[in-house]
Amino acid sequence: MAVPARTCGASRPGPAQTACPWPGCGPQPGPGARRPASGPPRPLSLLLSPLLLLPLLAAPGASAYSFPQQHTMQHWARRLEQEVDGVMRIFGGVQQLREIYKDNRNLFEVQENEPQKLVEKVAGDIESLLDRKVQALKRLADAAENFQKAHRWQDNIKEEDIVYYDAKADAELDDPESEDVERGSKASTLRLDFIEDPNFKNKVNYSYTAVQIPTDIYKGSTIILNELNWTEALENVFMENRRQDPTLLWQVFGSATGVTRYYPATPWRAPKKIDLYDVRRRPWYIQGASSPKDMVIIVDVSGSVSGLTLKLMKTSVCEMLDTLSDDDYVNVASFNEKAQPVSCFTHLVQANVRNKKVFKEAVQGMVAKGTTGYKAGFEYAFDQLQNSNITRANCNKMIMMFTDGGEDRVQDVFEKYNWPNRTVRVFTFSVGQHNYDVTPLQWMACANKGYYFEIPSIGAIRINTQEYLDVLGRPMVLAGKEAKQVQWTNVYEDALGLGLVVTGTLPVFNLTQDGPGEKKNQLILGVMGIDVALNDIKRLTPNYTLGANGYVFAIDLNGYVLLHPNLKPQTTNFREPVTLDFLDAELEDENKEEIRRSMIDGNKGHKQIRTLVKSLDERYIDEVTRNYTWVPIRSTNYSLGLVLPPYSTFYLQANLSDQILQVKLPISKLKDFEFLLPSSFESEGHVFIAPREYCKDLNASDNNTEFLKNFIELMEKVTPDSKQCNNFLLHNLILDTGITQQLVERVWRDQDLNTYSLLAVFAATDGGITRVFPNKAAEDWTENPEPFNASFYRRSLDNHGYVFKPPHQDALLRPLELENDTVGILVSTAVELSLGRRTLRPAVVGVKLDLEAWAEKFKVLASNRTHQDQPQQCGPNSHCEMDCEVNNEDLLCVLIDDGGFLVLSNQNHQWDQVGRFFSEVDANLMLALYNNSFYTRKESYDYQAACAPQPPGNLGAAPRGVFVPTVADFLNLAWWTSAAAWSLFQQLLYGLIYHSWFQADPAEAEGSPETRESSCVMKQTQYYFGSVNASYNAIIDCGNCSRLFHAQRLTNTNLLFVVAEKPLCSQCEAGRLLQKETHCPADGPEQCELVQRPRYRRGPHICFDYNATEDTSDCGRGASFPPSLGVLVSLQLLLLLGLPPRPQPQVLVQASRRL
Repeated sequence: MAVPARTCGASRPGPAQTACPWPGCGPQPGPGARRPASGPPRPLSLLLSPLLLLPLLAAPGASAYSFPQQHTMQHWARRLEQEVDGVMRIFGGVQQLREIYKDNRNLFEVQENEPQKLVEKVAGDIESLLDRKVQALKRLADAAENFQKAHRWQDNIKEEDIVYYDAKADAELDDPESEDVERGSKASTLRLDFIEDPNFKNKVNYSYTAVQIPTDIYKGSTIILNELNWTEALENVFMENRRQDPTLLWQVFGSATGVTRYYPATPWRAPKKIDLYDVRRRPWYIQGASSPKDMVIIVDVSGSVSGLTLKLMKTSVCEMLDTLSDDDYVNVASFNEKAQPVSCFTHLVQANVRNKKVFKEAVQGMVAKGTTGYKAGFEYAFDQLQNSNITRANCNKMIMMFTDGGEDRVQDVFEKYNWPNRTVRVFTFSVGQHNYDVTPLQWMACANKGYYFEIPSIGAIRINTQEYLDVLGRPMVLAGKEAKQVQWTNVYEDALGLGLVVTGTLPVFNLTQDGPGEKKNQLILGVMGIDVALNDIKRLTPNYTLGANGYVFAIDLNGYVLLHPNLKPQTTNFREPVTLDFLDAELEDENKEEIRRSMIDGNKGHKQIRTLVKSLDERYIDEVTRNYTWVPIRSTNYSLGLVLPPYSTFYLQANLSDQILQVKLPISKLKDFEFLLPSSFESEGHVFIAPREYCKDLNASDNNTEFLKNFIELMEKVTPDSKQCNNFLLHNLILDTGITQQLVERVWRDQDLNTYSLLAVFAATDGGITRVFPNKAAEDWTENPEPFNASFYRRSLDNHGYVFKPPHQDALLRPLELENDTVGILVSTAVELSLGRRTLRPAVVGVKLDLEAWAEKFKVLASNRTHQDQPQQCGPNSHCEMDCEVNNEDLLCVLIDDGGFLVLSNQNHQWDQVGRFFSEVDANLMLALYNNSFYTRKESYDYQAACAPQPPGNLGAAPRGVFVPTVADFLNLAWWTSAAAWSLFQQLLYGLIYHSWFQADPAEAEGSPETRESSCVMKQTQYYFGSVNASYNAIIDCGNCSRLFHAQRLTNTNLLFVVAEKPLCSQCEAGRLLQKETHCPADGPEQCELVQRPRYRRGPHICFDYNATEDTSDCGRGASFPPSLGVLVSLQLLLLLGLPPRPQPQVLVQASRRL
C-alpha cells in the first residue's frame, strides 16, 4: 500500500499492510507506539510445524530451493560478525594502541574538565570583555549629549561649511546618475587613504570617522548639516576609546535624523541594487530606541480604498512590521463593517522573522470592499491588547490605523477602553491623495498620546512608518539616567562585512531646553552602538580540551543562541537578526526545554540527560549521554552553557620532557617531529594535520599539503616554549605524531592489507593527527583533516563497537564508479583508555574496505558453503535452502547501516548504489523495515538553509494594484488636476528610485551585495535503529507478489543484515520513504499551530512606557497641499523628457520638529 504524500510538519505515514500466514509476523506498530504485551514476534521455527513451513517458504519458480530458515540466517550473521571483528582486531590495532599510550605514560598527563569551574570562568571572561565595551559606550553617549547641548543651531549653514568623509562618495562617483556627479564633486567631501585591517575584514582609516546618509534623505538640508556639524566632535572620543581598548571594533552613532557616523572610516559597502540602508531600521537601533511593544495594526479595506491607495497601505504595513524586533508582539487586522485578522493569527504573536513573513504574505491578499467602520477596527484592536491570557511584551501598547480618511471619531470606543489613563497610544496614518477632512484622524491620535502621519505616496512610507519611535522614546528620555541602560542585541549580520556580531546599545537623549524654566526636551537624539564579533567571544571558550563532541553555547532571553557549534547560517539578510532557537539548534526534547527555561531565568544548573544528536553530515541520529552545565553571564541578558560527554571528563595534555624543552632548538629538532615530514610518508603512512591555530604566524590554507608545508617551515624557526604558539596544541600534535607512528611500526607495517581486501588502515587523534597507511591511500582520502569535524570520528566516540560509513551518495548524482578499487567503506572504532580510575577516548582507529572485494566476500559469508571452495550442491531430487551466493538471482541480501544507507549487497548491479538511502534501492523492503520498527524516523527543520531563488510566476506586464490611465484620461484636463493623476505621477517618479515598486514581487532594494541564494527552511529526515534487537521474520503481503524477508542486527556494529526474496513484480510497489532534505514552501512547521504553544521567553526587565511629565501636544499635523496644474504639467514634461528632478522626500518636513 502506498504511503500517503506528506507535507512539512505532517506526521509519519500509516504502516503499510504487512500480513503473513502465521501469528506474530503481521503489521507491527510504528516507532514510538507500544507493542502488544506479547512482545516482539517469535521466530518462525517456533510458530510453524515443519510440514507447514516448507510450502510457505518455498521461493516461487525455484522448486529445489526454499527460503532460508531463521537459524541459517543467524548463522550467516555470526559469520559476518566474526569476520569484521577479526579484521578489526588484526588491523585496527585498538589493543596495541592502548599499550602504546601506556608505554609512553611519561610523555603526557591526564587533566580533568571540571564543568562548573569551566563554565564560570568562561562566563566571567565574556562578562569582562563586554564590560569594556559598556564603558566605551557610556563615554560616547555622555559626550554626544554634551556636544549636542553645547551646539548652536545654524539656519544658514551650507554644504561647503561642513567637511566630512562621505562613505558613499566613491560609489556615487562611479554612478553616472548619482547626485554628486550631477552637481559636481563637493569640496566638503574628504578623500581618504585606507589600509587593510584583518580585525575589521575591511580597509579602514583610523584618523577619521565616516558618514552614511540614507539615499532618500537630502544630505544638503539644514537639519542634516547641523547634525553633521555637532557629531563631528565625536571623532576624538571614538579615537580615545580605541586608545584605551585596541580591541574595539565598529563604534557607531545612529542619529534619529537618519545620519550614521561610524569609526574607523571605511567606504560603504554599496549594494548592486539601490542602497536604502537606514540606521533607524537596524535591529540594534530599534532595540535601543524604545522599550518593547505590543502593537495592533488595523487597515481600512472599505470600498473607497482601492488601486494605488490599497497598494500604499500594504507596503506601509510591511514597512511597519520591519520596525519590530523579537522583543515585540504584533497582530494585523483589516476592517470595513467588521474587523478580522489578515492571517491565521488570532492574537498577538512575537514579531520574529517567520511570523512577520506570514503577516506580509497575508497582507497582500487584502481586498477593498464594504463601508468604513472605525468602531469595529478599534474595538478589535483594544480587545487584542486587553487579552492577558497570552504571552506578550507587557510594555508599550499601541494601535496603528491605516486609512484613506473618514468622519467618525469613535470617541465612545476610547472612553470605554482607553480613557482616562490612556495606556494605549493611537497612531493614525492617512494614506493616499484625497480631499477628505483629516481632522478626525488628527484628533484620534492627539487624544490618545499618539501621532498623526500622512503617506501621500510611496516616498513617504519608510520615514513615516518609523517616526513613531520618537514618540515611544519620550518616557525613556524623561526617565533620564534610569533609562540609560546598555542592552545587548540578538546576533545579526554586520552591514560593513564584519560577519556575525552582537551590539551593545545605549540611547542618547536631547538635554536641551527651549528656555529658562521651560520643560525638558523629550526627544531621543539617537542610539550609540559598539559591535562585538562572535569570533572574539568564541576565542574565550575552550576549544580542544572538551573533545570532539563537547562544546560551549550561550542563549539570550528569547532562547536564541549567541554561541553554538550549529549556528552556521548559510546566507544572511543584514536587515534581519539571526534568530536560531536553542531547541532548533539541537534536537528538541523535554530535558532541553527545562534547561532552556532555567537559563532564560538566569539560574545555575547541571543535568545529565539521554538525548538524540545529529551527525555532523546530518545523515545519522545517535542516542547519547550528555552533561549540561549552565550559569548566567552577569550584567548581560545572556546565559552560558557547557555540554560534555562522560568520556570527555578527562583529556590528555602532552608533557614533553624537561630535557627536550631546555634545548633551545627549533621544534623541528624534537623527537617524533621527523614523522611529520613528507619524506617519512612512504614508510610511515601519510599524515594529515588538523588546520588549527598552532601559532600566530602560521599561514592558514584549505589545502592540507600546503598547510603542512607552512607548519614545517615555521617549526624550523620556533622553539618549543615560544610565546607566539599555543603550547597545548603544539605539544599534543607532536605527541600524537609519535604515538601513531609506533602503531605503524608495531601493527600496520608488517601486515598484508591485500589479504583481507583492505584499501587502507588509519588512526585519528584528539591531538589533530590523522595517519593513513599506506601512503598511496591518501590520494583517495576524503575525510576532514580536522578529526573534530570528521563525521566518522565523532560518531565513533559516541557509539560502542564498529561504525561502518559507506561513501556518501546523493540520489541526484551518478552512481559510484568502481575503478581501480578506489571506492571504500570506512569501519572505525574508538580507543578507550583507562588510566587508574580515569577513562577517556583519545583516538579512533579503523580500516577502509575494498567495496568490490568485500561484496564478494559478503556473498560467501552469507552462503551455505562448508568450505571456501565447496559451494552447496543441490540436485532435482534434493532440497536445499537458498543462500546469498548461489541464489542471488532470487534472493536479495544486504547490509544496511543505522541510518538506512546501503553498505553491501549480493547484487552486483547494486554495488554502484552503495551509500544511497535504501528506499532508493528497494522502497518496498525499506518501508517494511520501517513499519516493523527496525527503524525510527526523526524529522526536524533547518532554519539556516539557503535556497535558490524561486522563478517568477506567469505574471502580466502591468504592475499589480496600480491604476493605469486610459487615452481618454490623458485627454481630459480634469483628470490631470485630480488626485489620481497626482498619485500616478508620484508613483512614476518614485518608481525611478524604488525600482521594486514596479515589480510584481517586492525585491530587496538594499543590503549587502546580492546573493543568488536566499534564506529558507529545509525539512530534514533521519532514520536510526528502533526498538527491535532480535532476529525477525516477516512477509510483505501483496497477493501473488508477496515477499518474505528476514532482518537481524549484527552485534557490535551499526549494521542490519537483511535477507529477502527479490520482488517478482512491480505492481505492489509501496510509497517511498524520503530521507533527502526537502524545501518547505511554508517555511517549516505550520506557524499558525506553533504560536498556539509559544516557547518560553522573557522580555527586558525594565519598561519605559509612561511618564507623568510627558508633553503630548506635539501629535502631528497635516502636510498635504492641493496639486497645482502648472506644477504638475511642468513636472510631467520633465519626466517625459527624461530629466526627472531630484525629489526631497518628506523626511525634511517631519524631521524639523525634532531639533
